Order: sequence, then C-alpha cells, then structure tokens
Amino acid sequence: MRVGVTLTRVEYRRNLSHDLRLEHRAVPVSFPSDGQARGYGNFVGDPNPDQLARYFHLAGIDRAIVAEHRGDQNCVGVAVQLGTVRLLGTFLEDPSLTALAVVAYVADQLVLEIFDGMMTQYALWPGRWRHGPRIRAHYGYRTLTDFGVSFRLNRFLYAPCWTGTERPTVLFDRAVSWHLSEKVLLPGLSVLERAIAQIKSLASAYLFRRLMERVKPEQPRRVDDLLVAPEGARQSPLDRLHDGPFVQSGLEIRRSIARLEEIRAITKSLPEIDRLLPGKIVALALQWA
Repeated sequence: MRVGVTLTRVEYRRNLSHDLRLEHRAVPVSFPSDGQARGYGNFVGDPNPDQLARYFHLAGIDRAIVAEHRGDQNCVGVAVQLGTVRLLGTFLEDPSLTALAVVAYVADQLVLEIFDGMMTQYALWPGRWRHGPRIRAHYGYRTLTDFGVSFRLNRFLYAPCWTGTERPTVLFDRAVSWHLSEKVLLPGLSVLERAIAQIKSLASAYLFRRLMERVKPEQPRRVDDLLVAPEGARQSPLDRLHDGPFVQSGLEIRRSIARLEEIRAITKSLPEIDRLLPGKIVALALQWA
C-alpha cells in the first residue's frame, strides 16, 4: 500500500481480509459525544437563516414534486421531508418533531397557512410513509446497503485512520459530512459507530503488522532484556541508556559517545520504519513513552 495515496479496491480488500483474521477482540464503541448523539439525524433547536435558505428553499423541480400531493398538510409535509433529508441526512421518523421555523419557512414559500397540529396530523397519516421513498428515488439518495456504498465509506475512513491520528469523534463528524455530500442516508447511530471503530482497529492492526513483519524471533527477546536489571545492578539497561550527560566535560563526552554506539548496536538490526508515516511513528512513541 502506498502511503498518502487513496487505497484502491484491491489494496483495501487485501488489507481488510488479512486484518480481519487478526482482529477477533471486541471493538469499543459509544465514542460520540452527547451533543453528537443528540444531533444525529435530529433537529437541535431551529436552523439558522442560512440553513433555511440553503436546505429548505424550494426550487421549481421541488415545487413540482410537492404539487403532486393533495392537502395542505401533505404539501407542507413533503416539502419539510425534502429539506430535512438535505440538512440532516435522513427522514424524521416523527415529523411532528420538526422545528417550527422550518414549517413556517416552507409554508410561506407554498403560500399556505399553517394550523395547530399540522405536522402531527401529517405524522399520523399512513400515506406519509410513501413520501420518503419517492424523494429518495427522485433525487438519487442511496443507503449503505446499496452496492459499493459501504466500500466507499470504509475507504474514506481508512485513509485518515492510516495517515493521521484523528480522534473517533472527529472521524464521526467527517463520516456524517461524507453521507451528506454523497447523498447517502444516515444509518443507525450504532451502525456508524461500529463502522468507524472497526476501520480504526483495522488500520492499527495493519500498522502493527507492518512493524512486526521484519522482526526476527530473537529481536523481541533483546528488547525485553533492556527492561531487566542485571544481577547486582540498580538500573536496567534501558534506564541507564536513558540518562544523558549531566555536565560538560571530556569524561562525559566519551561516555555519551559510548552510549550512542551502544544504542546504534541495539537498533542496527531492527526493522526499518521508512515506509511508515512519521506522524504515525511519533504517535506510537508518545503512546508508549
């Protein structure tokens, strides 16, 4: 796999098939913050004027779709559903929870008067369940179960997991933005949680596999010996090598040179890490420091 280059389908599947055999432990989830979970596919307060103008403005083609339905509550309901999927990436299971500012903005464009309980009446009407599939088919929205969609999402998430050290909460926001830009309906919250956690785990497994693939059997033992203090000594070799020169003197300089030569002798036979990103190596060093 080339570092910093988008994975091809063959490369991703090869890495995935290998790493799935490595990863049998449970993958932790539930990392989105309370704010992320609360706003996932839901209105949190009223949209601002820019959001109303961008997502709930009804163009000519939108008005034609709305005009195919009878009844004021159906027309408003369809228009609200159309804007909702653009803004939130999904259809509300309970349209009565739509922000009042959205209902008023849409009704004003359709020159319709809203009345108390309009969205509640629309939510209780069985026929409104047909509106979502119609909007999806007309505007080309897809789901993760459609062919190739989940692969594109996994590849999108795998790239930052491999090239960077972003937190899961950041990856969660990026995944939601990807769904909106690619016109893919948001899945359940737990589905997206597991997808991000699994891809992050696979990227970590592939990283450790790259680090360990050239390690010889005796090399781990040599590293372990650095942690054990010899008999009669107060410090382990690692602690001793960790201490640098304290004063500026010829004796300390000779001691530093000997220390450097000993470190080079230890690391000389270790695998090269030039094929890995420097940021990944620094993150690993900080993690295990």
